[in-house]
Amino acid sequence: MELSSRIKKVSPSETLAVTNKARAMAAEGIDVVSFGAGEPDFDTPQFIKDAAKAALDAGDTKYTPKCGAKLKAAIADKLVKENGIDTKPENVLVTFGGKHALFNAFQVLLNPGDKVLIPAPYWVSYPEQVKLADAEPIAIPTTRENSFKITPQDVLKHAKGAKILIMNSPSNPTSVTYTPAELKAIADAVLKTDLIVFSDEIYEKLIYGDTKFVSFAALDKRLLERTITFNGVAKCFSMPGWRIGWAAGPVNVIKAMSSLGSHQTTDPVSFCQAAALAAYTDPRGKDEIERMRQQFEQRGQHMHQRLSAINGVECVKPTGAFYCFPDISAHFGRKFGNIEVKGSLDMTAAALEQAQVAVVPGRAFGDDKCVRLSFATSMAQIDKGIDRLEKMLNS
Repeated sequence: MELSSRIKKVSPSETLAVTNKARAMAAEGIDVVSFGAGEPDFDTPQFIKDAAKAALDAGDTKYTPKCGAKLKAAIADKLVKENGIDTKPENVLVTFGGKHALFNAFQVLLNPGDKVLIPAPYWVSYPEQVKLADAEPIAIPTTRENSFKITPQDVLKHAKGAKILIMNSPSNPTSVTYTPAELKAIADAVLKTDLIVFSDEIYEKLIYGDTKFVSFAALDKRLLERTITFNGVAKCFSMPGWRIGWAAGPVNVIKAMSSLGSHQTTDPVSFCQAAALAAYTDPRGKDEIERMRQQFEQRGQHMHQRLSAINGVECVKPTGAFYCFPDISAHFGRKFGNIEVKGSLDMTAAALEQAQVAVVPGRAFGDDKCVRLSFATSMAQIDKGIDRLEKMLNS
């Protein structure tokens, strides 16, 4: 059966491929340390699970009334009070995870041949979702020396003929966070163009050190009609399996995304929406986020120090999210076992086969010099895995 030309353009997720292979090895009894998955290792807070259970016990198992009106109102209220974005419930759409929100936004805004600017390194699904809208992803390269950040000059240089700019701060895979001043400078550049901004803020609460978070749409009132903000409960509330994401932006875009969603999935699961509503409205939510954030910060500092101490490894310090993205290109040309390392994919294979450590190739994120390690795991596992990598690289 012949597949569509559209799907032939799309590459499978190498993040999931590494994670699945590591799980398969573990199922065979092999002791694998996995730094692959981009999901928190903490359990979902109990009060959130209790809210879902209460919804189930109350018979909340039907289609959600008024498209999840209560949750949309809570998200709008959060955006006004916490993010400084003038938002009403009609500006919000709740979706099956943040990935779903991004996909539908691309679908309703892009025409065949449109160009989307994506700072590289980037989250693996950005370019693939652009391709599925028959549009063209344009990578804006960055460097480790510049902390993997784009500049206002980069925006102005690439803006001609482009429709959308994606901003992701804190970033997956680099874990770098733009400062408010850096974002304001980029916003000023955007306002000199016709660009629409997709601001992916899924890691907004996971920031470290003296880093300050600011939403892109809050930088200038003129950006309200030019920005769509994406977020969800997966990362900050440790709810990846609940599949609740959302988008906030101009009403006409939100209505179009809702119309598209009505032919895909309708509304997200009713009792999962009840859980997300508790996450955003129960005062205990802030304490739970801070508890997890502190542990992520300690782990990130530790993993960064351990990686930076390995000969031939250069690593930018994480200021948000839960990843390290070290440059391991100094080891290219070496051979580990039967694997000659010519790029990040080879290094990933060598780490898994020779050291039983799962990392994700930077090639999947648009930078073949690096690999991504998630520190959403215990300190003991971090040390165990880095010990193995260090031994392999020093062999």
